[in-house]
Amino acid sequence: MGAQEEIKIEDGFYVMRFQNDSDETTHFERDVDIDLIQFHFGVKGRAKFIFNQGRYALDLREELSLFLYNPQKELPVHLEIAPHSWVLTVLISIKKFHSFFSEQAEHIPFLSQENIDRKYYKDEKINPSMAIVLSQLFHYNLHQSVKNLYFKGKVYELLSLYFSRAEDPDAEQCPFLIDEENVIKIRKAKDIVIANMAEPPGLQELADQVGINLKKLKMGFRQIYGDSVYSFLFDYKMEYARKLLDSGSYNVNEVGLRIGYSTASHFIAAFKKKFGTTPKKYLMSINANA
Repeated sequence: MGAQEEIKIEDGFYVMRFQNDSDETTHFERDVDIDLIQFHFGVKGRAKFIFNQGRYALDLREELSLFLYNPQKELPVHLEIAPHSWVLTVLISIKKFHSFFSEQAEHIPFLSQENIDRKYYKDEKINPSMAIVLSQLFHYNLHQSVKNLYFKGKVYELLSLYFSRAEDPDAEQCPFLIDEENVIKIRKAKDIVIANMAEPPGLQELADQVGINLKKLKMGFRQIYGDSVYSFLFDYKMEYARKLLDSGSYNVNEVGLRIGYSTASHFIAAFKKKFGTTPKKYLMSINANA
């Protein structure tokens, strides 16, 4: 399951989400005007940018960002996204971007007068504060009418965090996730509940396993993944169940047991709550479209 989405924030300002949850590598290509600055963020897994018909490539790994700008040559986006990988891209015109920093432009290296005609490239680690915003851009639950407004606010926040790091790298952007260590622990907690989805540990046990207190686990998990631990796990289990049904290798009872439902009726009720239809009807719709 690969999803690609482009949202126009305003003229000369775009955000794109690439979510490849499939087992196959996916590709995306887009022409980019010469006046657009490119920010690419590795949210999960890995990806690769391909240039000059494949003669040159740049890797984008999880928790890394790439910043590209070349005022002398177009840099079309040709993105190769590995299985189970997510990338967020922001494209913004130099004119629009300069307006953000018109009074402080001298503090942004590539906006300085001597760099006006130079290409610019930078790769950096994504700090915990930025990781929170990036996760929110993938784990939002909003009515379509306010989606663009939400994305606009979050992308502005992301760029402000990106450029504020040099001035105050230790700023506490979130009272519960003030260091990278806590982010790593919460990511580990997410991996544990997924690995044990059929019989997940209790919250206190989970907190003890990753070495964080219960309050920080609950608040931090919501900050990063946009939901509580068990709501996140419920959504993950239902998506996993749907993939198992898609495979055609399991019946409804077998799928329910694999994700931790001891009775078929409980699984059917949960699946219907998530997708608005029963597993049996979902299978029928797959077979009908096959």
